[in-house]
Amino acid sequence: MQRQIGHLKGKSEGPTVIFFAGIHGNEPAGVFALQEVFSELKGQENELFGEFIGVAGNLKALKKQVRFLEEDLNRIWQPHRLGSFLQNKDEAMYEAEELVELFGLIQQVIANCNRPIYFIDLHTTSGETEPFIVMNDSLLNRRFAKNFPFPVILGIEEYLNGALLSQINEMGYVSIGFESGQHHSEEAIANAKYFIRYTLALVGITNEDHKTLLNKKSHLGRANNGSQQFYEIYYQHLIGDNPSFKMLPGFANFQSVPKGIAFAMNGDGLITTTKKRKLFMPLYQDKGDEGFYFIRGIPNFFLALSKYLRKLALDRCLSLLPGITWTSSRRESMVVNRKVARFFAKSFFHLFGYRTREIDTNHLVLKSRERNSKTLEYRRAKWY
Repeated sequence: MQRQIGHLKGKSEGPTVIFFAGIHGNEPAGVFALQEVFSELKGQENELFGEFIGVAGNLKALKKQVRFLEEDLNRIWQPHRLGSFLQNKDEAMYEAEELVELFGLIQQVIANCNRPIYFIDLHTTSGETEPFIVMNDSLLNRRFAKNFPFPVILGIEEYLNGALLSQINEMGYVSIGFESGQHHSEEAIANAKYFIRYTLALVGITNEDHKTLLNKKSHLGRANNGSQQFYEIYYQHLIGDNPSFKMLPGFANFQSVPKGIAFAMNGDGLITTTKKRKLFMPLYQDKGDEGFYFIRGIPNFFLALSKYLRKLALDRCLSLLPGITWTSSRRESMVVNRKVARFFAKSFFHLFGYRTREIDTNHLVLKSRERNSKTLEYRRAKWY
């Protein structure tokens, strides 16, 4: 398999959309969907606007149909590791080579392609699921994601360190992930294909009138009855050094599990809900460090409040609180003394557009999702 799945450049100027697929080698649905769409659009370049690019991720893992060979390609995009890979490839592993190639391609797209640029990562899940969108919580990403008839998961970057889309989001571009269904299912391929075609129409790569666009959106929404609920992750179960972890059969993504139900097990015995929980991304495969998550819906009031607070840039007042200081004059992130932070729920900082990460036992770092957003580049887009 080659790195480039396809590349179509329209006769007229327009935006650039780059889709990644197969970042995990056991998730080929996105690759198949892209191949089909490129085949359908081949020869129609004169009718397209801008550029449509499809990129395969972990090539050898895709060939072997495994998630990764040495290390998860979607967990190694931390700035310090990225710098190490680009300079000397100090960590001699296969996935480092993949990362260097992919990052070079991303840089080429940013340097040479027309604005605005959209980065979309296609994935599937090991358990049964309806399609959904996952993204870093910037207002720009939110506005784009609202155009899709799917649930949207916010805050995963607090739990998944080193994801590809987090790196791209740091650059300020629209970047979302789409989970189209269960690995290897025909529905996952079909959902990904419909998603790609709708996205191309939404951003203006293909010229669709308003009625046709709405019909495409309606067709896309049949996979999950058009639900657009926003959710946030509030708990992650890491497997760690407990290789005996196993999900019990029959649990699906977004399933509400009543109190007192056993749904997984590990070396310590059964894992049982202590109250009603909504399950997210239950692990039904051999490789992976995250056993499951719990999520909860975000009321529209809090979505609106956070938008208002961010628009007014009231986060600048946070540094007036004791124990909170800016890390640089650019004010992209803050360091928080944990003795102070314990009086504030994470959701308080989320309202202002910050996500937290522990840097040592005494401090957290809060990083803004709004500072680098290239919102001005997207304001003329018809979806904005």
